[in-house]
Amino acid sequence: MFAPLLQNLRDRQPLVHAITNYVTANDCANLLLACGASPVMADDPDDAPQITAHAGGLVLNLGTLHRGTIPAMLACGRIAAQRGLPVVLDPVGVGASTLRTDTALQLLREVPIAVIRGNLSEVETLTRGHGGAPGVDSTQSITPDNLEGCGALARELARRTGAVVALTGAVDLVTDGDTLYCLHNGHPMMGSVTGTGCQLSCLVGAFAAANPDSLLSATAAAVSAMGLCGEIAHRRLGPEDGNGSYRTYLLDAVYRLTPDQLEKGARYELR
Repeated sequence: MFAPLLQNLRDRQPLVHAITNYVTANDCANLLLACGASPVMADDPDDAPQITAHAGGLVLNLGTLHRGTIPAMLACGRIAAQRGLPVVLDPVGVGASTLRTDTALQLLREVPIAVIRGNLSEVETLTRGHGGAPGVDSTQSITPDNLEGCGALARELARRTGAVVALTGAVDLVTDGDTLYCLHNGHPMMGSVTGTGCQLSCLVGAFAAANPDSLLSATAAAVSAMGLCGEIAHRRLGPEDGNGSYRTYLLDAVYRLTPDQLEKGARYELR
């Protein structure tokens, strides 16, 4: 089911414009190259909209939000809307500050967001107006005990916004408001590397750009692919390796992932 979506990405090699945060921009660019896409990271308001006009997809990440990038995000979002490009929103740390929350809500009002990719605290904040994380990392996780409630939360946000919602954690949930994917790939060590969530949002952007008519399954495929690569990277670790090696092996796994590997390795259920 997911194999053709990865094959499309490898074949079509879309240009993905990511306005992402400076902590993870290099890793995000390399991740996009590894999956078969082409990255561009323009964020100046006088430059970025023209870049979006040439792209196949747009990723907006609030990780290191500042006043200079907000006009660029809005302008790029308008260009994406005019051209029918999928826009992925990563509302990093929404709820931790008024600026982040107001910006995320403004983007949802003014830009046709195709996919929202966030952790439990971020999705809860966008849905209910409050979350549980004081910073950019979620202190909450999805567990078997709260899986049903988290699924309902993700569905509510998807129905309210019209976007596919990818709620990621120990278990990942992807929904369009009706169908819900429960995805079980991944490894805890992914949390020891800064920016794996930002990289995932870019991977979602690449899958969406290559498969714009299959956004739900493309998002689920991207989330499964990232988790599977996290597992592959961990298996490669030697006794002297740590999170630095793991970061490299994760990128290598994305680069070498085949459609057949993804098809056989993806672990998910539909609810």
